Amino acid sequence: MDVLSDVITVLRIGQPRSARVAWHAPWAQQFVSVPGSAGFQIVLEGPCWLIAPDTGPVPLAAGDIVFRPHGRGHLLADSPSTPPGAPACDPDDPQLQRYATDVVGASADTGVPATVILCGAYRLDPARAHPLLNDLPELIHLPAHLGRHPELRATVSLLATELEHRRLGTDAVVPALLDILLMHILRAWLDRNPTPETAATGWAAALNDPVTTAALQAIHRDPARPWTVATLAAEAGLSRAPFARRFATLLGQPPLTYLTWWRMTTAARLLRQSDTSVSAIAGRVGYTSEFAFANAFKRQYGIAPGRYRRSS
Repeated sequence: MDVLSDVITVLRIGQPRSARVAWHAPWAQQFVSVPGSAGFQIVLEGPCWLIAPDTGPVPLAAGDIVFRPHGRGHLLADSPSTPPGAPACDPDDPQLQRYATDVVGASADTGVPATVILCGAYRLDPARAHPLLNDLPELIHLPAHLGRHPELRATVSLLATELEHRRLGTDAVVPALLDILLMHILRAWLDRNPTPETAATGWAAALNDPVTTAALQAIHRDPARPWTVATLAAEAGLSRAPFARRFATLLGQPPLTYLTWWRMTTAARLLRQSDTSVSAIAGRVGYTSEFAFANAFKRQYGIAPGRYRRSS
C-alpha cells in the first residue's frame, strides 16, 4: 500500500458514521469535543456559520466542506447570534448511528429555507495515530469552487444520495464512501499546501517532496526488507548523507527511526486484527528472530506482543 492509504488504515478504528440532517432557522447545533475522533460537515444546501473556540466565525455555503481532525468541539448555526439550543452531538449519538434524513428545528412547512448538512465522524486510535494526523490543523476548510476537487465532489454526491435514499447494500456502501471521502479530504489538504522549497517542515512538505516520498513509499511497500539509510537513499535517488539530512529535516526523525515505528505499528495492527502467529508477524515486519521482535515491540508499546494481543 502507498503511504496515504496506510495512514487511513492506521488512523481509523470501528465503523465511521454519517447522517444527512436538515435544520430550519433559527437553529444552532453544538458538536461536543470528543478526544479520539475526527468529524466532518458538508453543506449540501443553504448557508450557515461554523463557530469554534480556536477560530473566528466562519461563513459556510453550499458545497463547503469542513474537517475537524482532532475532535475539538464547535457550533454550527444559521447565524453567529443564535444561541445553541439543540442537543450536543458526538460520534456515539444515535443520530450518527443510523443513516437517516432528519428535520431539526421548526417544521418544514414554515416556508423558512432549510440548511442541509452531511455530517459524520471517524473513531481514531490515539495509540496508533500516524504522525501525519498531528500535522493537520484544527480546521480544514475546503470552500466550494466550480471544477475544483472533482473526485471529492463526486464522492460527496454519492454519499448524500446513499444517505437520502436507503437501498439494499447501503450498510456496505456508506462506510466505504466515508473512507474514500477521508482520503480525498487529505489529498485536497496536501495539494493546496506548499512544496518543500517554500515550506518549513512536516508531512505536507514531505509528501510533496519526490525524494522523501520515494523513501516512504519504499518503506510502506516492503517494511520487511532489511533497509539501511544507504538503500533508502538509493530508492530516493540521492547519496546517503544528503538524503538522511533531508528526511530528518522534513519529518523530524531519521529514516530508520520512522522505519522501526512503522514496523511496530504494522505489527500491532496484525496482532489486534488477525490470528497470525507472533513469529509470522515478526517475519512480516523484518525480524528473523521472534526474540528480537518481542524486545523491539516491548520498547515501543511497553508490553510483550502476546500480552498486547490478549489485552486488545
